[in-house]
Amino acid sequence: MGITWAVAWAGFGLLLGLGLLVGLPLGWFVEVFDAPLPALGIPGFFSGAAFSLVLGVAARRRRFDQLSLPLVAGLGALGGLLLALLPAGALALRSPGALAVIAGTLTTLSAASATGTLLLARMGEGGGSPRRLKGE
Repeated sequence: MGITWAVAWAGFGLLLGLGLLVGLPLGWFVEVFDAPLPALGIPGFFSGAAFSLVLGVAARRRRFDQLSLPLVAGLGALGGLLLALLPAGALALRSPGALAVIAGTLTTLSAASATGTLLLARMGEGGGSPRRLKGE
């Protein structure tokens, strides 16, 4: 999960970089994430790993494709929020605004990644349709 999310987040970082080149107002993002945009793959790896841990604890009795999209999105957001707590102590003293941007970005990307992962799992199980297999 970590490697898959790392690749997806690095690709998202590249898309952000392309957006910056065409003039989208994302300067605040670059100021907070003071790294090359494909470096989003690094927190993507750890967020995928955190999501796997949260998923293993919260939904251990059910198969992944049996979970609802809101539940998986919430678990993904929780994994991203847990990941954001790592730099929280250092950033809270230096720049509370940066902490909010990082926590919001990691939480949102993690929720989106978790939802996308579930949709891909359903497509693989259901022969190409992302709909829920039973009862949705």
